[in-house]
Amino acid sequence: MTSNTPEYLKETPSQTAGPYVHIGLAPGAAGFDIYKQELGWDIAGPNAKGERIRVEGVVVDGIGSPIKDVLLEAWQANSEGVYAHPECEGDVEEGFRGWGRVITDFETGEWGFDTVKPGATMGRNGRMMAPHINLWIVARGINIGLNTRIYFDDEVDANANDPVINLIEWEKRRATLIAKRSERDGQVVYRFDVKIQGEDETVFFDI
Repeated sequence: MTSNTPEYLKETPSQTAGPYVHIGLAPGAAGFDIYKQELGWDIAGPNAKGERIRVEGVVVDGIGSPIKDVLLEAWQANSEGVYAHPECEGDVEEGFRGWGRVITDFETGEWGFDTVKPGATMGRNGRMMAPHINLWIVARGINIGLNTRIYFDDEVDANANDPVINLIEWEKRRATLIAKRSERDGQVVYRFDVKIQGEDETVFFDI
């Protein structure tokens, strides 16, 4: 029996993303001056049209305790519903990346980023999707990245017709995808807390 036969090969043990995932993926935020330019911090850019917003929240575990070493990646369309991707029809503003990467605060577990509110986008099935931000989450203790979406509570009609939200049977579960709008010091803020497991667990998608 050789070392590359099926009888010899073993399954590789699963590994989590931590504990130093933030150093490799967002070193500047972790206090390490490694890259000349951080990867993905500027989501919208200075030339982006539309309403400027801040999105913030916390990631909590099954008992409600903040997880303080989380990395989150966000990607979105611009205010007209166009992604910064060569296969998407339409142009985006100069400097608009539509993608960003943040880590949680090591003391509080809070995270946040500034961007513009995205517009509605066309889904693969030809149905219009409500304005949303895609979110990918990795952290120590999580074996695979978790994919979810941020929708906005002031987009009631669009949310009600969104084909993805309507895949979720229970109204209570749908509510875990809705960010709540408020204002602070003249800035629009959407709050989106993520619960990894337990009661009111955030809906995650198998992508």
